[in-house]
Amino acid sequence: MIDCANFRRALLADPGDPDPRLRAHREDCPECARFAQGLARFEQKLERAMRVRAGEASRTVPARAPRRVFGGRPFGGRNRLALAASLALGFVAAAALWLAVPRPTLAEDVVAHMAEEPQAWLRTAVAVPPPALRAVLRDAHVRLSPGAGLVTYANSCLFRGHQVPHFVVQGERGPVTVMILVHESVARPRHFDEQGYRGVILPVPGHGAMAVLTRGAGGDAASVERTAKRLLAAIVWTA
Repeated sequence: MIDCANFRRALLADPGDPDPRLRAHREDCPECARFAQGLARFEQKLERAMRVRAGEASRTVPARAPRRVFGGRPFGGRNRLALAASLALGFVAAAALWLAVPRPTLAEDVVAHMAEEPQAWLRTAVAVPPPALRAVLRDAHVRLSPGAGLVTYANSCLFRGHQVPHFVVQGERGPVTVMILVHESVARPRHFDEQGYRGVILPVPGHGAMAVLTRGAGGDAASVERTAKRLLAAIVWTA
């Protein structure tokens, strides 16, 4: 399923995108259907405005005004101004529409990312080999002290345009996932509980942020934050 934010981004990029997922979302979401209608009306108005402005400019060019020809068609100074004005109008309107698109929060992106890796949530007693763990954490300038616990999964994936290391520790109530977000920042702890995941994003002064997630009955918000602080204390920053 495609969500509202991705639907609107796709429509702004190409209002005529034939993707059947977009059509299905539009049929199921009245708000996005209204957004699509508004965007279509804007496209029509912009097209009419460009035709009218170009026509008006061509009528006001003096008979003896110097002209330059591109591709076999006259293109005078007023025509260029009219086209530039139309493009500027379109840019401003498109920017306003873009700002109206709901942006996914950092927590939503974290949850969406982890939902793509179900293998990370296996309960197991098999530890990740130390060399493999070090390789995953190296780019974030991090290593783990023994207090982190049993690490059973480690990977480095693209997240918001950056390679982000994350690892899974086996806790008392099940697996706990940690994402080290050196390119993100939060002013204070942000708790979230959505799509079956509960977690917290902690600020790490000088090193971005750290997200800690549990799944299912992994504990309440307070216990998740305690676990997150314990894991944060087990991280050793090497740079």
